[in-house]
Amino acid sequence: MTTRLLDTDFDRIILGIDPGTNIMGYGVLGCKKKNMHLISMGIVTLGRIDSHALKLKKIFERTLGLIDSYHPDEMALEAPFYGKNVQSMLKLGRAQGVAMAAGLYRDVPIFEYAPKRIKQSITGSGSASKEQVAGILKSILKFDEIPKNLDATDGMAAAVCHFFQDSNPTQSSSKSYGSWNSFLSDNPDRVK
Repeated sequence: MTTRLLDTDFDRIILGIDPGTNIMGYGVLGCKKKNMHLISMGIVTLGRIDSHALKLKKIFERTLGLIDSYHPDEMALEAPFYGKNVQSMLKLGRAQGVAMAAGLYRDVPIFEYAPKRIKQSITGSGSASKEQVAGILKSILKFDEIPKNLDATDGMAAAVCHFFQDSNPTQSSSKSYGSWNSFLSDNPDRVK
């Protein structure tokens, strides 16, 4: 985990989450005018927990802990990508939903970005590798070394993507949810 001192003079703080059922990556970004500052970045490991339900509980608890520690003004999440493995996508969707629930529980506005959109906002290419994203983030945010687990930089990338989108609202393609009702009305197919 990479952590810097929390500057209370930030205009806003963005919590970025890369949801996962084995590893959840996160990044906390401080914003002051048009400048970004790394506050914290790390992972939550869930691989040793056997029960999927208990993994979801841990995601909820850790996300609440991050919110209570850093008091973010907004939360940016990486949306699950559509792959061939339906079970994996379902599990990722649950992990994302639980992280969203934690944000909504604490009244933090939620923004959701597709993986390609996040990569494109950081590197200029929607097909960039995790290593390329991490390298550019290292340069932009001036951290000493790239974490061993790139889920941490993926979480930070979601926060940086949101910063870039919010700084240029004409290019924003995020979805924002301020309540469960707004999420459910936009996503009726996700609830059965």
